[in-house]
Amino acid sequence: MTAAPTQARRRQDMTLPLLLLAAVTSLVLIISQHGDVLARLGGLGTFLGNPLVRAVVLSLFLANLLFAYRWRTQPWAKVLVGAACLLLVLPWAGRDNTSLFDTAIQIGIFAALALGLNIVVGLAGLLDLGYVAFFAVGAYMWGIFGSGQIATILKYYGEHAGATNAGTLVIGLLLTVITAASMLFIRRAGKGRAPSRASSISFGLASFGLVAGLTLTGRALLVLNAAKAQGLATGLDAGFFWLFLALSIFAAAVMGVLIGLPVLRLKGDYLAIITLGLGEVIRVLANNLTLYTNGSQGTPPIKSASVPWLDALAGRLGFSPDQYPLFFLYFLVLIIISLIILVNIRLDRSRIGRAWIAIRDDEVAAQAMGIPLMRTKLIAFATGASFAGIMGMIFAAKQAATITPESFVLNQSIGVLSMVILGGMGSIPGVILGAAVVTLLNLSILPSLGEATANMNIPQQVNPAQLQRLVFGVILVVAMLFRPEGLLPNQRQAMQLHEGEDDNAPAVDSIEADSGQDAHAEMASPGLAGREDDERTGGVK
Repeated sequence: MTAAPTQARRRQDMTLPLLLLAAVTSLVLIISQHGDVLARLGGLGTFLGNPLVRAVVLSLFLANLLFAYRWRTQPWAKVLVGAACLLLVLPWAGRDNTSLFDTAIQIGIFAALALGLNIVVGLAGLLDLGYVAFFAVGAYMWGIFGSGQIATILKYYGEHAGATNAGTLVIGLLLTVITAASMLFIRRAGKGRAPSRASSISFGLASFGLVAGLTLTGRALLVLNAAKAQGLATGLDAGFFWLFLALSIFAAAVMGVLIGLPVLRLKGDYLAIITLGLGEVIRVLANNLTLYTNGSQGTPPIKSASVPWLDALAGRLGFSPDQYPLFFLYFLVLIIISLIILVNIRLDRSRIGRAWIAIRDDEVAAQAMGIPLMRTKLIAFATGASFAGIMGMIFAAKQAATITPESFVLNQSIGVLSMVILGGMGSIPGVILGAAVVTLLNLSILPSLGEATANMNIPQQVNPAQLQRLVFGVILVVAMLFRPEGLLPNQRQAMQLHEGEDDNAPAVDSIEADSGQDAHAEMASPGLAGREDDERTGGVK
């Protein structure tokens, strides 16, 4: 087949097929989630009500978003399908089946996590296996203050106040300010010069003083507010939810810097191992610091924010009061995902984004070009951590009942990393697709497959109900064998993987090429100049 018919076929307008497919899958999704309608459909209703069929229908419905992005259609059709699917059909179907809402929120949470890890791994090339630690920081940030656990902590400090009083608070604040100012002064005085032994010792002492000042301040605040423990039996007022959204971002970013400072001098396998260990340290701390986290028993019930006008809207749309929190969190996740995508796009096209890519491709060359390695890596670490922090807080609010350290095990980090690799490292739409595929497999398709085959006369050794992890692994292996660059690869990554296979062919399945841009024009991007077979090397005289 020649290239011309292929390009002509790609340019074929797919607006009508997209609209028809979206209409059909939306209708089937709504019917498959509505119990009364299924009961009236008899055998067809029984078929559509099968858990496995429901999972497949949900997957086909979400595929509309992928088709709207990939297919050549009118812009208004893309917007219409995206808005109708996310803002109308999915909430409508979720009203009849709350688990659908829960799955949609989980997909959004993992998509944000994957976008954050994509910055660290996909753009900056820093293999982080402890990413879930930042997720845990955000979750416990609200899990402690948004539940009765804060009352337990205040009560303890009230009973063990010791000599702590208002004077301790003043000393702690002064120590914090002085040591922070000292650190800034030492850093500014040594700018442009190699650190001396004296400056290193001074900076270390100032850091120790800063930690001591923060500790004194925190303890004094807890002791002085111990009398409020009884009024906080169910946690802080839900109105503080918005403040803690910002605090969770800040806390996770600070944690990212604190973890990154000692480990980012390493790279490759060494960095992976040490981040894996630090991720486990956070989980073990959450398990052992029972005063603050309630250990393995988990935190008390956690509050979520309440938005009166949104609750009223949900009520008028037929949602029950117990569905209001999910209704709110669903739209909050959509807003945050939109902001995170926007930030990712801006970073990818910014100077810092190009610096990350330069470090990923060749760290020595990047340093020779004047890129500050440690600072650039720390920004990547802190940015990725902040995305995990805010999603950790939303995860805690969604859980409502409790969060336990077992929610932040190593497998979570591996799962998010698999989303990034499966979707395509460095590709924003790719990692979102990877997150959706992996989450649907884990939460919907494989459990439904196991449920559908549980009562069949299949030997236990080969019954999919007992082999869900094996099936999941086989799917990932097959996907990586046939799509090593990812499902929606970054064009630069795809070209590097397929370099030398066909110099005249456009970038393999590149997003830009399928979206109608000239693939050869994209190949002329900095560092990857296009070259034809008959073109002389060494430039044109």
